[in-house]
Amino acid sequence: MDWVHWILFAAVGICLVSFALHFIRLIRLGRPRDLSAKAGNTNTGIVYSFTSAMSPANKESAFLHLPTYTAGIVYHIATFVSLAAFILILFAVKMHQTLLIVFVLTAFAGTVSGVAMLVKRITDKKLRKLSNPDDYISNLLVTLFQLMTGLVLLTGSLYTTYMLITALMFLYMPVGKLKHIIYFFAARYHLGFFYGWRNVWPPK
Repeated sequence: MDWVHWILFAAVGICLVSFALHFIRLIRLGRPRDLSAKAGNTNTGIVYSFTSAMSPANKESAFLHLPTYTAGIVYHIATFVSLAAFILILFAVKMHQTLLIVFVLTAFAGTVSGVAMLVKRITDKKLRKLSNPDDYISNLLVTLFQLMTGLVLLTGSLYTTYMLITALMFLYMPVGKLKHIIYFFAARYHLGFFYGWRNVWPPK
């Protein structure tokens, strides 16, 4: 195993340990506490939070900005597909040609979406005021990861650069907004619990 693999495995290990600590912290915090009188069903509220509440029709920030919402969906799908491809590349698993094409096209579609969202963040005055360095760094790292995944699969080269960018992304995950890969589920759970308790979700 050469030096680039040592760096990569160290980065992945640090990321996984950090995520495990974040997860343990969430578990220790336990269920939300609401001191108001219970008016609804928290279970149905939580189910709604993870299902219909995610629909663009029920999210003002989505249906008013459908192109950006769609780009975000493509971007997230491409991220998970690129992570799957990364595992196969790392362990030199031979891929069927059809799967290879799907991986490449998805990675490049995610790259285009990531660049488009970055440009919007830079050029839109309101978004620019709401943004901080973490927003730009997270976007750049994930977009570069997707781009390099597609290029490595397409050309069979740039392996060392790909591994270093991937290692950098894994190292940044636990300290930047990318850690929402864990906190997303806790946030949706808390929303569903809160609005279910107060009989707001699901809407009547």
